[in-house]
Amino acid sequence: MSITKETVKAHLKDPAIFCCRRTKGLVISEADLEDPTLFDDMQDAGLLTLQDDGLTIEQVLGSTLLHDVEALTPITAADIDAVQNVSVSNPVPVSEEVTIKKIDAAVPRIKTTQGSDGMIHIEIGKANAIEGLKVDVPVLGNTIGQPAINTSTEGEKKQDTVGTKRVIRTLVKKHIKITDAEIGDETSIKDGKITIDKHIVDKAVKEDPLCISLTLDVIHPDKRHVYTDTIMDVCPIATKVEGELGEGITKVADGVVFMLTGIDEDGVQIHEFGSSEGYLDEKMFFGHPGCADKNDIIIRCHAVIKRKMGMTRPGPFAAHKCQDYIIQAVRNQLKTYEGEVVREETCEDIRRSGNPRVVLVKEIMGQGAMHDNVICPNEPCGIMGGQKNVDCGNVPIMLTPNQVRDGSIHALTCIGPATKEMTRHYIREPLVEGLASDSELDLIGVIFVGSPQVNDEKLWVSERLGSLLEALDIGGCIITTEGFGNNHIDFIQHIGQAGKRGIPVVGVSFCAYQGQLVVGNTYADAMIEENMDQGGFENNVAGCSCVTKEVATRAIQMLKNKMAGVPIEKAPKKWNNDVINHNNKLLGLPETKLVDVGVLH
Repeated sequence: MSITKETVKAHLKDPAIFCCRRTKGLVISEADLEDPTLFDDMQDAGLLTLQDDGLTIEQVLGSTLLHDVEALTPITAADIDAVQNVSVSNPVPVSEEVTIKKIDAAVPRIKTTQGSDGMIHIEIGKANAIEGLKVDVPVLGNTIGQPAINTSTEGEKKQDTVGTKRVIRTLVKKHIKITDAEIGDETSIKDGKITIDKHIVDKAVKEDPLCISLTLDVIHPDKRHVYTDTIMDVCPIATKVEGELGEGITKVADGVVFMLTGIDEDGVQIHEFGSSEGYLDEKMFFGHPGCADKNDIIIRCHAVIKRKMGMTRPGPFAAHKCQDYIIQAVRNQLKTYEGEVVREETCEDIRRSGNPRVVLVKEIMGQGAMHDNVICPNEPCGIMGGQKNVDCGNVPIMLTPNQVRDGSIHALTCIGPATKEMTRHYIREPLVEGLASDSELDLIGVIFVGSPQVNDEKLWVSERLGSLLEALDIGGCIITTEGFGNNHIDFIQHIGQAGKRGIPVVGVSFCAYQGQLVVGNTYADAMIEENMDQGGFENNVAGCSCVTKEVATRAIQMLKNKMAGVPIEKAPKKWNNDVINHNNKLLGLPETKLVDVGVLH
């Protein structure tokens, strides 16, 4: 893959290697040379051998080739008519010069981890493997969110406040205390206890003909060592009592969640890449954003769907739809229940004029076979009234931060359990929370974009995202994706769409060992890893390797530094969790303790 005029300046000192076969008489240009960022992988694969007498890119540009040369061949003085002189008095312009200082990990050079004028390590990655590394960079400090000095028409200096908080709308989430749940003879909430009519499943199953049966049971926190079929979703119980999604008042049942599990008539688990059936206490990462918390009561809804429907869009959707009928009956009781409010959460859609405008881009599944999500339903985390992103053509859809935090996404995706962002994840998405509360940034919205199956559709959708990002006139963005593999094609395309428009971009994904990127571009130089498996695999533990508070904090700090123009050093070749933990320590975050459950074979 040849390099471009725009990128050649960053690689003038790198070895000059022909990307394709070239013939005698060629005047060498950047279009004839291989991308140096690919050399490590090519050497590992035995495709390339560098030579001590090989010339650098700056030494061969403009020279004439004296004889035919094959692809991936280092260029030596014997191959060209003249070696170009390299003048030390004409360095790369300062605006494009890459100057990185390596730091001994044992001697951190930081006094504070937030907005100081000291230094900080940033975790980044490279195009073909997302891994952490150590980079000595300045924190933005007074660059963002501080008063700006303007000159008035009279020539007097006056101070305008940059970053002034302007509230557009407010959402209040009232967390109602729930202490118990049971399956009984009525659906009600009394004295902190949820009771669900055992006969409701007979009505719920009629919501979709593909659903054969439903069963309900309650799993208390001290009874989790029970067998469970694959975990399709974890869904909170939340309902609107005033206003629409993203504003007004929402009640959230605190201390209880629904968990959807499913098989087909033949006993085949409803899953795609990996399945989380097994003992519940071993198959869910309790406390992660998409999962049940340590002390949550779990209401399990188990669905059986028609045979061979598990790998289709309608099959899993039938299970979600029928469960939602039951949840809605509980929502209706929660609307009028005046129980103890254990926490009142005020969420604000805020604009901070003058601060860097940023967006969060969430790539969600949309590949047609099981891969789907419901956007903007009538009720928080619900089904009815929403639209599926696949049916919308997977095009980018902008939501406000409050809409996301009010349950505007119901996750239907059945990808690998560890990397799946379940419905509960979105209502408390750490990146939304972190960006919205950061006084140095102006979060203007959250963009959801689907990942189609076909490459042509992927490119078309990604181009639409690029046009949207350009029109928004943003100063930076974070792009995330759940899962890995096929959707990484879109993921890298999205990063490229932002990068080629001059928009600083940070990527967040599971990669580690199993999910290493198979495609890349020059803009994928700031990457944050989500992996929490000891071997770097999809480990079938639901909600394990997704965006957490720690991941979000590293990503936001990386974005700030990239927007400040800090050069980025090439990442180590292999994923190394020790580097991530070093970065966590510098940011005042807890250590990332990896899960040891073996690897998926």
